[in-house]
Amino acid sequence: TLKTIKFCSQHKIPLVIGTTGLGGHSDLIALAAKHFPIVMAPNMSIGVNLCFKLVEMAAEILGTEFDVEIIEAHHRNKIDAPSGTAIRMGEIVASKLGKRLSDCAVYGREGRIGERVPGTIGFETIRAGDIVGEHTVLFAGEGERLEITHRASDRAAFASGAMLAAQWLVDRHQGLYDMQDVLGLR
Repeated sequence: TLKTIKFCSQHKIPLVIGTTGLGGHSDLIALAAKHFPIVMAPNMSIGVNLCFKLVEMAAEILGTEFDVEIIEAHHRNKIDAPSGTAIRMGEIVASKLGKRLSDCAVYGREGRIGERVPGTIGFETIRAGDIVGEHTVLFAGEGERLEITHRASDRAAFASGAMLAAQWLVDRHQGLYDMQDVLGLR
């Protein structure tokens, strides 16, 4: 990805980035986006990006009255956990609650953990079989719960979103965009 960013920068070629785990290179990406347009998102699926918006709306409306858990599942060969998509969902919720995810995330639970700490965002990870990708954000309150779920059964869903992003980039000026921009959800 970093070699591709350099090449596109030299030739002013618009770029779609769906790679996660580039946090240490965010300055390089932001600098490159000053010279040519980039769409960068942790997940290119149109459905997942709509879920991001729905999660944002739910967190804003439900606030701290509801506990939040994020459950994600992927194939047995995925090497990172939680997924970039799950992290982004957590960042969205934390932001709407006026927090930083790093200050309120709880990753997995085991043993005698005591009562849930209010305002935390829990993460659970499943790695099994050939699961393409599943993400659920659970908002649990007194007497009710809301679950926002996306299930990908075919990797073509990611390719379709990436193609849409590439087509959208053709007429854009330099800048760093994401799928929320591409889908008109901002």
